[in-house]
Amino acid sequence: MALCVGSAAVLAAQSRNLLVLYSNNRLLPGIVAADRGLRDALAGDPALPIRLFSEFLDTPEFGGEAYERTIVAYLNSKYSDHRPQALLAVSDAAFVFLVRHRRELFPEVPLLYASVAPEVLRELAASAQDVVGVPVRYDFAGTIEQALRLHPKAHRLVIITGTAPRDRGSEARLRREAPPVAGGREIEFWAGLATATLLQRVAALDDRTGVFTIGYYVDGAGAPSNPAEAAARLAKASRAPVYGPLDTFIGTGVVGGRMPSFEAVGRQAGMLAAKVLAGVPLASIERPALAPTPLHVDWRQVRRFGIDEAAIPADTIVHYREPTFWEQYRLVAIVATAIILLQAGLIGALLLERRRRRTAEVVAQKHHGELAHASRLAVAGELTASIAHEINQPLGAVQTSADAADFLLQSDDDRRDDLRRIVTRIRRDSARASDVIRKLRTLLARHEPERRSFDVGVAMKDVAMLMDAEARRRRVTLDFRSGTSPCNVLGDQTQIQQVLINLALNAMDAAADLEPDRRVVVITAEEAGGRVRVTVRDRGKGILPEDLPKIFESFYSTKPHGMGLGLSIARTIVEAHGGRIFAESGEGVTLTFELPAWTGATLEPPSPV
Repeated sequence: MALCVGSAAVLAAQSRNLLVLYSNNRLLPGIVAADRGLRDALAGDPALPIRLFSEFLDTPEFGGEAYERTIVAYLNSKYSDHRPQALLAVSDAAFVFLVRHRRELFPEVPLLYASVAPEVLRELAASAQDVVGVPVRYDFAGTIEQALRLHPKAHRLVIITGTAPRDRGSEARLRREAPPVAGGREIEFWAGLATATLLQRVAALDDRTGVFTIGYYVDGAGAPSNPAEAAARLAKASRAPVYGPLDTFIGTGVVGGRMPSFEAVGRQAGMLAAKVLAGVPLASIERPALAPTPLHVDWRQVRRFGIDEAAIPADTIVHYREPTFWEQYRLVAIVATAIILLQAGLIGALLLERRRRRTAEVVAQKHHGELAHASRLAVAGELTASIAHEINQPLGAVQTSADAADFLLQSDDDRRDDLRRIVTRIRRDSARASDVIRKLRTLLARHEPERRSFDVGVAMKDVAMLMDAEARRRRVTLDFRSGTSPCNVLGDQTQIQQVLINLALNAMDAAADLEPDRRVVVITAEEAGGRVRVTVRDRGKGILPEDLPKIFESFYSTKPHGMGLGLSIARTIVEAHGGRIFAESGEGVTLTFELPAWTGATLEPPSPV
């Protein structure tokens, strides 16, 4: 008898290694977004497993020849047994470092890049001819020009930069590019000032001044920062509109700017890396164009500064704008209108037919109406109860996450990372609720469930993650047990997870009134004799022998407020997968379901019931 776990050694032997070197700190918002896009792109092909390793130069805090020698030695030592098959440099400093030390590190390994300025590529053209990647040029001039168009009354432009080498480079470029687009307006460069001084100055501005910043890594007092944090502080203190060219500024109080998407750049670089790791030669890969820099605006700031909506270009990407009724309910309105028109047409046809065959239609119409009414009641009743029972938890989680997000938005702290995690949870829980509805509708319509091989052990891990918060809230210990080999079955993974959740919730309900040391629910999966068996065991009071045969019937429940649908739906799902489910009562209740193990040995899997 073997329990469910995959073999890491087999995966390591089949995978390809990608080493990604970032210029800055791992928590820089732009790096977080680029990494998210990169991982999304690399997760697309299960036939080509890719192991992603990330390293960070932590510029501008660290640098110099001695530091670079240390990093070279560190990388050679760390990856001596995990040699990469491709290198990816993200941002200018990382690309320059890898080009400079490529011979000492991985001389024969293909080199890719992302978010590297065209000027840097031109400077290193002689020593970096066999590279490919996604170039990015931040649109300083375009952002300034658009800001002044949206604020025609502004007579002065303030440009804020820091003291780090990269900050100084941005300042030099801005001194070249800003005057031609300023339209004769007065330009002031606030370069290398302490953050406290900058905040005092921007607080004294009014809306007749435009502020542009790319943020900074080090301020005039030598204090480290990152561009998004600096922009957020400035926007919060400023009475004048603040603009910038980085998409991580959106949501910080900055009005907007012409911005490349860090996540899109990371995703495009990931697709290039996947091609290289699949064996496509660099020379045959088409060189990507410069990353686009569309205009982004924060609708809340547009309203705050009274910007004319007609002045905003039609192709602008607008964030935080509440959708209109038509935008939000367009599909519902179209479907409702179509249904009304269809009903009107059907009613007209029935009336016309009734005139022609009145006598024969009277009896037929009566029976037809009664049958249709009964069918509607049965289906609607079961569907409504199923939805209420199955999506109560994810919708509750969505509400909780939304309340938490609202609380964070009202605080003065910079909690963007928390908000991103909350938004991710809302999307996950909403997707789960939507998936449950879709699967319930499929079952009710007698549609054939999705059939795909999956590991029940992996499904259990997902359920463990979903149920963790609920178990802690109820002060119940959920003990998920897995072991050494996969327990593969053929079917719909979401539906099996739904069964696991139903059984776990029932078990937690049974443990609710017990002593703390007995509030334990044990969930195991094992494969034996061509069957995968999953058991959910509690230590509650058990079920009376006369009630055991009834617990899987629809609308039968032993709980005071139970609807009697959870176990009925679980039985339907298990039987649809060719399995069986049963209960045993002793010291607590043990609910067990068995599914046929799937080895892939036959061409045609058994049809579900």
